[in-house]
Amino acid sequence: MTTLQCGRFRLDLTRPRVMAIVNLTPDSFSGDGVGDDLSAALTRAEAAVEAGADLLDIGAESTRPGSDPVPEEVEIARIVPVVKALLPWQVPISVDTLKPAVMRAALDAGADLINDVNGFRAPGALEAVREGDAALCVMHMQGEPRTMQANPVYADVVGEVADFLAARVDALCAAGVDRARLVLDPGFGFGKTLQYNLALFRGIERLTATGLPVLAGLSRKSMLGAITGRPVDRRLGASVAAALLAVQHGARIVRVHDVADTVDALKVLAAVQTG
Repeated sequence: MTTLQCGRFRLDLTRPRVMAIVNLTPDSFSGDGVGDDLSAALTRAEAAVEAGADLLDIGAESTRPGSDPVPEEVEIARIVPVVKALLPWQVPISVDTLKPAVMRAALDAGADLINDVNGFRAPGALEAVREGDAALCVMHMQGEPRTMQANPVYADVVGEVADFLAARVDALCAAGVDRARLVLDPGFGFGKTLQYNLALFRGIERLTATGLPVLAGLSRKSMLGAITGRPVDRRLGASVAAALLAVQHGARIVRVHDVADTVDALKVLAAVQTG
């Protein structure tokens, strides 16, 4: 699929797109959360757009391993003012949430994409998102954020993730969602050890074979720390390399913290590929 129906936008995916992370949490694993500070959130979003971000992903609840849930009213209070403030910017706005009430509030505020780490499995999630034109990113996660890294086990991680995503796509389509609105995310680091993450990375093509675009979120994650031995604030090189490799394996959207460096690297890749 070369285009994604993304709310107010038809997103051209003939070239890879960069989704910038804007954390509205005080406890982000990457240490870049701005909490309830609307001005700081908009400053970060503006810097991301100026650096070349194609989409902004707004999240108000940390999903790092061991994290605790945020009350939905707190999540809504953090997200809605930011979404409304960003609407005039004419950039696709994604909201990262697994709660149906937050999904509804975000869509009512004008969000163009709902990014659900839980794959729209919560009761009421399908009903919350089936109407309208917003894109839906369907992610795989084994378990839930507080316990997902305790002891993840797979017999065939690529096959199991692919089957899970296919089942969720079927459920969304059965609820009335157009496939043109759907994006797949294998969920790197969500209930997966380094071994499973690497196997899943090598298996991205199995997901792209569905014809749906794939989003890869690898930026600063612990798998990169395990490979490089570097702490979270020193994983820029690894994050950029992972984004490039994901694109070369078929991902059409990469979700990143470091926008400018990723955009530059993708420009170099495009120049080499096209001559």
